[in-house]
Amino acid sequence: MIVQARLAHLKGIKPSEYAIRFVFGGLCTMLAGLIAEHFGAAVGGLFLAFPAIFPAGASLIEKHEIKHKRRIGKDGQARGRVLAGVDAAGASLGCCGLAAFAAIVWKGLLRHSGVLVIAAATGAWLVLSVALWLLRKSRLLRRRPTR
Repeated sequence: MIVQARLAHLKGIKPSEYAIRFVFGGLCTMLAGLIAEHFGAAVGGLFLAFPAIFPAGASLIEKHEIKHKRRIGKDGQARGRVLAGVDAAGASLGCCGLAAFAAIVWKGLLRHSGVLVIAAATGAWLVLSVALWLLRKSRLLRRRPTR
């Protein structure tokens, strides 16, 4: 399956679903703060790297697909799981970019200006995440059987 962005699908998201993502993300961040307070900033920082809205987003993706398939008289359970898996693959690629961001900030702040380091780290995150996504996309295209 190839990942695609379709902005028209944003119309189907209810405000309550955005609220669920917001609350879940806030709870994850709050939990990371409590962990940092109890165990120290280094341990808390590991938990802050957790993609806070991913679990809520993946479950909502699955729910939407099941609902969509039921409207046309089909069971969308398997398709919902596949789409949630695709979302997970994208999140893992983004996490690789996040690791590059963290490494650059960790090493760079000791010697350089904060603004410069954050800009370089953000650029590295973007370039690495997009490059990994394009690499994955090209591999998926090559694996497709010809008709």
